[in-house]
Amino acid sequence: MIGLDTNILVLYLAQDHPVQSSKATEIIEGSLTEDNPGFISIVAMVETAWVLDRAYGLAAREIAATVERMLQVETIVVESEQEVFSAMIALKEQKGSFGDAVIAALGAKAGCSHTLTFDRKALRLTGFQVP
Repeated sequence: MIGLDTNILVLYLAQDHPVQSSKATEIIEGSLTEDNPGFISIVAMVETAWVLDRAYGLAAREIAATVERMLQVETIVVESEQEVFSAMIALKEQKGSFGDAVIAALGAKAGCSHTLTFDRKALRLTGFQVP
């Protein structure tokens, strides 16, 4: 298995740097196999969603579609795949940010009854409460 950093994912998705995007494409489409897949950590997934939002201005539904496509690639293993999937659904339904949805999903997986926050947008997601 080969770990994939955020910049590899963003360059592959954005295709906005002639040399590095080409290299990222070669890695993701040419080097990875089911026997030797790419690994996307939960941190890299959240960072990628954040960069697509903040730097590229993608809408929540576009980011959700991108995450969904990454989850479907057979040569990529996503850490905490079920929680990433839940966060993608929340993002698709525009209930909150992808990062907040991952926090809620990971908290639930760890057995938290809820997660405390002062973030009003996060409060739209199941699992968050104001202290």
